[in-house]
Amino acid sequence: MEQDLFVKICGITDVDDALLAVALGADAVAFNFVPGSKRQLAPQRARDIVARVPGETLTIGVFRNEAKERVVDLVHRTGLRAAQLHGDESPEETAWIAARVPIVIKAFVAGTPQAERARDWGVGTILVDAPVPGSGELFDWSLADSLPVDLDVILAGGLNPDNVADAVQQVRPWGVDVASGVESAPGHKDPTAMRRFIQNAKAAGQAVERTEHDVARSGDSEHTMYDWNQEND
Repeated sequence: MEQDLFVKICGITDVDDALLAVALGADAVAFNFVPGSKRQLAPQRARDIVARVPGETLTIGVFRNEAKERVVDLVHRTGLRAAQLHGDESPEETAWIAARVPIVIKAFVAGTPQAERARDWGVGTILVDAPVPGSGELFDWSLADSLPVDLDVILAGGLNPDNVADAVQQVRPWGVDVASGVESAPGHKDPTAMRRFIQNAKAAGQAVERTEHDVARSGDSEHTMYDWNQEND
C-alpha cells in the first residue's frame, strides 16, 4: 500500500509548536540535542514536550558525534521513539545504538562517498542534507541520484514552503525535513509557514507519479517507519 509523503518538523523547542505541527499533519517532530545549536533543548524540557505529543506521531532526538551511551540514555530518559545521528558516527556505533533504540535515522551530506555507501550503516532510513545542517542552504538535488535506491530517503537542507513541491517532484524522496524554513526566529515556528510547508509537501507527494525507482526507494521495501507503533502491539 502506498504511503503519504513523510513530513518531519525539526528543531522543536516548545509544546505549542509541537502540537501545532501535529495538528497540521506532520508525521514527526524532532528535538535538537547538539551542543551549541540555536535550537538545542535541555533533556527535561524535551521530556515535558514529548509527554504531550500524541503517540501516533514519531518523536526524534537529533545528535551529532555524541557518545553512543548518552544517545541511548537520552532517548529513553526523554521518552523519544527515535534517534537521528547527524555526525561522523561509524557503522559500528550506529549499529550499537540501533540495537537499543527503536528507530535510528542516519544523516549524510549530499554528494559525499559516505552518502553513496549509506547502506553500510545498516539502517533503513537515511537523511540527506546540505554540508552545514540547519543553515537553511540548498544543495544540488541531483546529488540524491547517487543514493542507494533501497533505502527510505528523507530530504533536508534549505527546504521551505515555496520550494518543497519542486524538491519532491525532482528528488522523489520518501520524506522531507524542515527546521529554519518554517521559523520566524531560530527555534520558533511560524504557523503559516508550517501549514503551507506541510500542505505543499503532502500535495506534491500525492501528485508525483511513482516509477519503479520510486517504489524501491519509498517504503515498498522491507523497511518502513510507518510501523513505529508495532513495538507496542
